[in-house]
Amino acid sequence: MADYKYDILVCGGTGCRATESELLVSNLKAELKTLQLDSEVQVVSTGCFGFCEKGPIVKIMPDNTFYTQVNASDAAEIVSEHIVKGRKVNRLLYLDPVENKNVADSKNMDFYKKQLRVALRNCGFINPENIEESIARDGYSALGTILQSITPEGVIDILKKSGLRGRGGGGFPTGIKWEMARKNNADQKYVVCNADEGDPGAFMDRSILEGDPHSVLEAMAICGYCIGATKGLIYIRAEYPLAIKRLKVAIGQAREYGLLGKNILDFGFDFDVELRYGAGAFVCGEETSLIHSMEGKRGEPTVKPPFPAESGFMNKPTIVNNVETYANIPVIINKGADWFASIGTEKSKGTKVFALAGKINNVGLIEVPMGTTLREVIFEIGGGIKNGKKFKAVQTGGPSGGCLTEKHLDIPIDFDNLIAAGSMMGSGGMIVMDEDDCMVSMAKFFLEFTVEESCGKCAPCRIGNKRLFEILTKITDGKGVKQDLTDLRNLCNVIKDTSLCGLGQTSPNPILSTMENFWHEYVDHIENHKCEAAHCRALMKYEIDEENCIGCTACARACPVAAITGSKKMPHIINQAICIKCGACMEKCKFNAVILK
Repeated sequence: MADYKYDILVCGGTGCRATESELLVSNLKAELKTLQLDSEVQVVSTGCFGFCEKGPIVKIMPDNTFYTQVNASDAAEIVSEHIVKGRKVNRLLYLDPVENKNVADSKNMDFYKKQLRVALRNCGFINPENIEESIARDGYSALGTILQSITPEGVIDILKKSGLRGRGGGGFPTGIKWEMARKNNADQKYVVCNADEGDPGAFMDRSILEGDPHSVLEAMAICGYCIGATKGLIYIRAEYPLAIKRLKVAIGQAREYGLLGKNILDFGFDFDVELRYGAGAFVCGEETSLIHSMEGKRGEPTVKPPFPAESGFMNKPTIVNNVETYANIPVIINKGADWFASIGTEKSKGTKVFALAGKINNVGLIEVPMGTTLREVIFEIGGGIKNGKKFKAVQTGGPSGGCLTEKHLDIPIDFDNLIAAGSMMGSGGMIVMDEDDCMVSMAKFFLEFTVEESCGKCAPCRIGNKRLFEILTKITDGKGVKQDLTDLRNLCNVIKDTSLCGLGQTSPNPILSTMENFWHEYVDHIENHKCEAAHCRALMKYEIDEENCIGCTACARACPVAAITGSKKMPHIINQAICIKCGACMEKCKFNAVILK
C-alpha cells in the first residue's frame, strides 16, 4: 500500500455490499483508469468499518478522510475533487448531530472515541483477500514467535495470565480450557472454531471473518501447537456466503505461504484447516450440539462431563472457541499478557465486540473495553434513541439474555455484572428498545425464537417453553388471568433448573427479567386489558372523537374492511366487531379525530 499516493478503502462487508458498495468500487476504479491515475491510487474493498448506520463508507488514506453514506454515483466526484484537486467532498462527510458540523476524521466521531479495537483491529484497514496486507499488520507473527521461542505450556500460561475468557457466551477461561485438552493424550486432537452465529441481531463473528479471516486461522494454528492438534475445523453457517468465500481464499493463501499445512515455517509443525457448514440451527452454537452436527448427526447437546476438551469431535480431545475469542489470541501473544490484562475489569479482561441494533441512532459493530457502561454504549457510541423517543430497555445476550432498564445504565459491562443484573453477556448482541415497545410482547418474541430453535431432546425445553409461549400469547391476546403470572414464574424456574443445555437453561431469562423490571405491564395486560405501548393488537381500540370529526370520509375510504360508517359532514363510527386495528384510519385523519385507546 505504501507504493500508492492514495488508498481508497471501501467497506466491503455484507451490510455495505447490500447498498451497492461493490458497484462503488467498480466506479472508482473506472474513474481512476479514465484519468490514468490507477497506478497512483489504489481502491481496496475491506471488511466492516463498524459504522453500519452510515454505510457505505469510504476512507481515504493517508489523510484519514471518512466519507459516509456514499452512493455508487458519487465515485466521479470523489476522484475529481479529493484525488485530483485535493478538496474534501463536504456533503459526504459525517455530520455531527450535536454540534451540527462536518467531521472529516473518524477519530473525532463519538461513535469511535470510546472504542478500542483489538479483535476488530484489521477490519476496515486491509483487503481481507490479500494475505500480504495481513502480514504487513503483524499477521502470523505470533505464530512465528511461538514456534521459534515459546513452548506450548508457555503459550497456555500467557493466556491464563491475560485473563482471556471465551467470547461465545460461556465466559470460560481460555487458557484453562486449552490446558485441559493438552493434558489429555490422544493420537488425534482437533481445534474447532464456532462461527455458527445464531442470535437475532448479531453479526460480530461474521464481520471478523469477512474483514480479517487470517487472524482466526493464525489463532487456530497456535491452539493446535499448544494442545497437540494437527486438524482445524471451522463450523460456519451456510447463510454467510461472503465470510465463506473469504475464508476459502485465506486458507488457500496461508497454505501457499507455508502458514498452514505440512511443516509450517520449517519448524516441523503440521496443521491444516477445513470448513464445515451448518444450516443455521441456533442450538448448534452449543459446543456439543455443534460437534454432533459436524459428525453428520442431529445437532443435539449431551450431558457434560465429559467436556469436549476430554472427548469431543470423533471422541477425541477437542477445543471449541468462537471467532472473537480466536481473534484476540495473536494480539495477546504479540503485545503480552500484561497488556491485555490491563484492559477491562478485575474478572473480565480485554475488550468485547457488540452488535448494536434496534431503536438506536448508530446501528453498527463496536468494540469497547470491559467495564464500559451501558449508558456510554447506548447514548455516546450509539448516539441515543431514534426519533427522540425515550429509552425503555436493552436486551443483552440475545434471546437467552435479559432486558435491562434505565436503572442498569451505569452498570459496568462485564460477565459477572450482567448476570447479577438478570441478563448475560452472550456472544454480544445488544438490542435497544424505546417507549413504543411492549415488554410482554418482546418476551414473547424471544421465546418464540427459542421454541422454534429448540432441538427437542429434553422435555423441559421442548414442552416447557411451548407452554410459556402459550401463556404469553394468552396474555397479549387479552385473555390472561392473575394465575398466569404465578404459572409463568414457576415454570420459568423449573425450565432453568432442569433443561439439558444452555439454550433451555437460559430461555426463560427474557420473561423473568421483564417480569422483574416491567411487572406493571403484565398486570396491565391482565387486569386492565391494556397495552401501554399500544403494541398488542388484541388490546388496542380505535375510536372516533365526535367533536373533532368533520365527516370528511378519509378514514372510511382508507379502511380495508369497511369498518367505518357515517354520512358526509357527520361524525363517523368504527364498528369494533369488524375493525382489524390496522391504524389506516388514524394515519389518514388530518383532524386528530381518531383516537387509540
